[in-house]
Amino acid sequence: MSYARVLCAGLVGVTGHLVEVEADLSNGLPALVLTGLPDTALHEARDRVRAAVLNSGREWPNRRITVNLLPAGLPKHGSGFDLAIAAALLAGAGELPPARLAGVALLGELGLDGTVRPVRGVLPMVAAAARAGVTRVIVPLDNAHEASVVPGVTVRAIDSLHRLVDFVQGNAPLLDPPPPPAKADDRQPDLAEVSGQLTARYALEIAAAGGHHLALIGPPGAGKTMLAERLPSILPELDDDAALEVTALQSIAGVLPPGSGLVRRPPFQAPHHSASMASLVGGGSALIRPGAMSLAHRGVLFLDEVSEMPRHVLQALRQPLESGRVVLSRARGIVEYPARVQLVVAANPCPCASPAGDEHCQCPPPVRRRYQSRLSGPLMDRIDIRIAMLPLRSVHLEATHEPAESSAAVGSRVARARIAAVERWAPDGWRCNGEVPGSHLRRPPWRLPSPDTRILRRALDRGTVSARGFDRVLRIAWTIADLDARDRPTESDVAEAFQMRMGETRKTEGRPPTQNGDHDDDEP
Repeated sequence: MSYARVLCAGLVGVTGHLVEVEADLSNGLPALVLTGLPDTALHEARDRVRAAVLNSGREWPNRRITVNLLPAGLPKHGSGFDLAIAAALLAGAGELPPARLAGVALLGELGLDGTVRPVRGVLPMVAAAARAGVTRVIVPLDNAHEASVVPGVTVRAIDSLHRLVDFVQGNAPLLDPPPPPAKADDRQPDLAEVSGQLTARYALEIAAAGGHHLALIGPPGAGKTMLAERLPSILPELDDDAALEVTALQSIAGVLPPGSGLVRRPPFQAPHHSASMASLVGGGSALIRPGAMSLAHRGVLFLDEVSEMPRHVLQALRQPLESGRVVLSRARGIVEYPARVQLVVAANPCPCASPAGDEHCQCPPPVRRRYQSRLSGPLMDRIDIRIAMLPLRSVHLEATHEPAESSAAVGSRVARARIAAVERWAPDGWRCNGEVPGSHLRRPPWRLPSPDTRILRRALDRGTVSARGFDRVLRIAWTIADLDARDRPTESDVAEAFQMRMGETRKTEGRPPTQNGDHDDDEP
């Protein structure tokens, strides 16, 4: 038999596609021809596969070999097709019985010595095979545990081409996926380590409960970075759908630890302020990789020293923040990555950044305005909560009273608020208040009474807030109500939400952000 066909899978962006690998051996000058839009790495598979076959003790067919990857119009990237190409041409040469490979998807990169090495993106590729009705897959040993999280698929592992040949010929079994590795110590920074800053702590709790974007503006040492780094510790764990999305993205980017399963913790990405646009939103020419914004999908994207970032890089965030996805257009096609992130930005109020705050600032007013204008109005309009943090005082660092609330205590309230939001919005497909369109909140039965939104309507008419800001204040008000276990926001909730939107530092009268007796000396 001079023709054989096996199954494989490829990736376009974050989406997997089932690929058929055909091999035809005919008379003519010995050569291996690849068709089906292969990229450079895939073109080089000709030499890798030939060396792997020979070093595995098999004869290389001295014929003209044509390998076609179907669908031919789908771009093919990477080295994950090596194993399937080798199996197809060996089956076409008569060395392997094709019936043993029917309905089995093969994934893996071949080394010159015949070893099978792990590849990126195994999870979405196996999921694509499962959607196409494939129930058996063979993957590299280091990818086996990752592939086994896809339900309805029997996963077997392989470490060499020689083992695959022995298995197909009925001489040896394949390997079972290794047991999951022991869980490492994944202790996270705790909110109990943050001194003072009651308003900022409360704003962080609201942001976590509603999935709102947050801006922390204050002098050095005020605790902006500490608070942002502790936001993931109060977020609920990812559900199955979100965990699959996050794990697939990390697998594609090559940052998923070997042997790990589903990622349950919300991811946290903190790129340096010198990061390029491609590293932040994704990019590349032939192979488009996800950026930090997509790697933070369903988690937190923290931009520290955001005023130092190039303006054009920050402007690139505007569209993904609204749509929850990054669309990258290149000459070879369009790739879309999910990017439903919770943005947290931190910045100093001026270039001199006096630790004592604005009282000792030496920057002339034009310099301050020019520095603050680096955060453009359209970008800031997309940030729900803005908090002006004040310098810490000795009473906060040397306090002898009961320590601040821990992440576990705050996280329990956040979890209850998230559950209330899911019960309310799940029929419409939204997970939290921060995802609900403003038009939905302005229509019955969710529209608030006119007296409750009086302050907000007045601000809109005066131009104090935009229409987008109007809707975001409503979202924050719903989150405040959820944290207080109330069915609907009240007038005071709207006023408090408006206050946080405008960046005021005082708390609403009678609302302690914590229940542990912390002093309010950090408030003006």
